[in-house]
Parts: sequence; C-alpha cells; structure tokens
Amino acid sequence: MKRRSAIALLVAGFAALAYAPQASSETGWVTLFDGKSLDHFNPIGDANWRLEDGSVVADKGNGFLVTKDTYADYQIRAEFWVDADANSGIFIRCTNPEKVGADNAYEVNIWDTRPDPSYGTGAIVNLGKVDPMPRAGGKWNVMEITAKGSSFTVVLNGQKTVDAAQDAKFASGRIALQHGLGVKDDKGVVNDRGVVKFRKVEIKSL
Repeated sequence: MKRRSAIALLVAGFAALAYAPQASSETGWVTLFDGKSLDHFNPIGDANWRLEDGSVVADKGNGFLVTKDTYADYQIRAEFWVDADANSGIFIRCTNPEKVGADNAYEVNIWDTRPDPSYGTGAIVNLGKVDPMPRAGGKWNVMEITAKGSSFTVVLNGQKTVDAAQDAKFASGRIALQHGLGVKDDKGVVNDRGVVKFRKVEIKSL
C-alpha cells in the first residue's frame, strides 16, 4: 500500500512538472503593469491616462506614469502601441519623480516622426543614436531595455537599436511611461500627438 502511494505521488510530481509553465527563462521577472491595475505607478502632468481593454491609454496632454519604486540595474520589457505620429517613450533612472525629462533621466524614445530621427524610435536621446530608425506606429511592439552600471542596450522587436551605450550620470531612479506633445506647428502651437498604449510592463533586477 505504501509503495502504491509512493508511486502515485511520484507520478503526480512528474505530471505537475509536465504542466508547469516554462519559467526558466522568465525567472526573476516582476510585473509592473498587467493591463488591469496602475498600483505600481503615480501619474504626473496632464495626460489623460485611463484603463481600456487591457491597456493603459492616453491621447491628450503631456504627462507620465512614474513607478513608485526606484531601480538601479535591471532589464525592463514593455509592450506598447502608438499612432504613427505619437510622441512617447520610456524614461529610466529618473532622478526627480515629480518632473521627468531628458536632463534628469535617460529617455528611450518612441517617436517615429521626430524631426531628428537619429534620436527617434529606439534611440536613447543624447546618448545612443539609431540608424536606421525602426518604425513602431500602428502596431504592437516589444521594447527591451537593459541598464547595468554605466552601460545601456535597447532592443525593439528583436532588433538591437542601441548597443552598450556608455554614461554614468544617473545610477538609479524611477521608470516613467510617457505621453508627450509634438513639435510646434507653423503657428507656434504645440499639439497633442496621437494615441499611446501600454499593455504589459515587466522588470528583472540584475
């Protein structure tokens, strides 16, 4: 009887392993946004962020969703969708959670129509240029950013757009998701720039 019980437990154990999720390559990843809750973020600015159909969406205003926690060395992976003319980005190591900008953080850009495309989609503004610039508009994309010490790498949809750019100004900080404004038109007016959606954001400490 004991032997049968042991065999049953062994079989059950193998069955559990067989149906377990493939977690080996995912070990250490923590979900910051799952399409349902913004508990890990604080909004700043006047962007009209709201939850819709498993995503967080904004289409007006200039603002950010800023993580409540600070991070140093990590990989971050985000799924996003933007209009072709939308101005967005993922800011990392933000040193001021109340005022996010390229002067106090690293801006990993999402902006297909940036006037200077060398720092457009897939680039790190003023640090890592992209050539040729990939386009993200009108489709779901996956952006992966690695920040380790003074080295930064960006991969967009499997294409490495920034390869180990070096800078040591900011060692740690918050992470911020952006809905930004465009450039001034011929009348000097800065207009809203399209729809920005994020549906999944994950982070892994290094």
